[in-house]
Amino acid sequence: MPELNVIDHPLVQHKLTLMRKKDTSSNAFRRLLREISVLMTYEVTRDMPIAMREIETPICTMKAPVIDGKKLVCVSVLRAGGGILEGVLEVVPSARVGHIGLYRDPKTLQPVEYYFRIPPDMHDRDVIVVDPMLATGNSAVAAVERIKKTGPRTVKFMALVAAPEGVAEFHKHHPDVAIWTAALDEKLNEKGYIVPGLGDAGDRIFGTQAK
Repeated sequence: MPELNVIDHPLVQHKLTLMRKKDTSSNAFRRLLREISVLMTYEVTRDMPIAMREIETPICTMKAPVIDGKKLVCVSVLRAGGGILEGVLEVVPSARVGHIGLYRDPKTLQPVEYYFRIPPDMHDRDVIVVDPMLATGNSAVAAVERIKKTGPRTVKFMALVAAPEGVAEFHKHHPDVAIWTAALDEKLNEKGYIVPGLGDAGDRIFGTQAK
C-alpha cells in the first residue's frame, strides 16, 4: 500500500500552527520553516541504512555505525522548496543538492519543466524531494518521475502540508514513494489552494504577492 506519514510530534505541530497564522511575518515564516524542516528530517531519515565500520576512539578500537551507501541527495522543487532544503542541510550537511523547476502551462494546466540540475552518478543514492505544499500533486508527480529516470536507490517526498487530492494523485502515479508531511489538511478549494492550509508558501517565504 502507498505510504503516507504524518509527523505529529508536538514541536512540529506547534511550529506549523504559528506558520499558518496570516499575520506571521515573512522573516518568522522562513525561520519556522527551517526549524520544522530540521525536525521532520530526523523522521524522514530514520530508516537510512547503516553499516558497521572500525574506528579508533581515544580509548580503544570499536565497530561503529555509519550511513551506508553514497551521500544523500536532497532535490528542491523551485521556488519554495529552498525553505525546506535549508533545514535538511542543517541535519545532513554532507548531502548533495539538486533543483527542479516546474511551471503550470496555462492552457493544458500540466507542469512544464524549465530547470533540472542534480548531482552526477545518482545510481544507489537515496533522494528526498522537498516542496512545502502537496496540493493538486501534478508538480510532485512530474518531479519524481523526472528524478526516477536518473536511477536512484530510493525516493521519498517531503512536504509541510498536503491535501487528500494531492496525496491520491501522487500515489496513483508513484505508489512506491513514501510521503512525509506535517499535516494532511481537509481539501483543495476552487483555486487549488489547500484548506485550511497556510496560503502560498513561496509568497510567504519571499514576501511576494500571488498573481
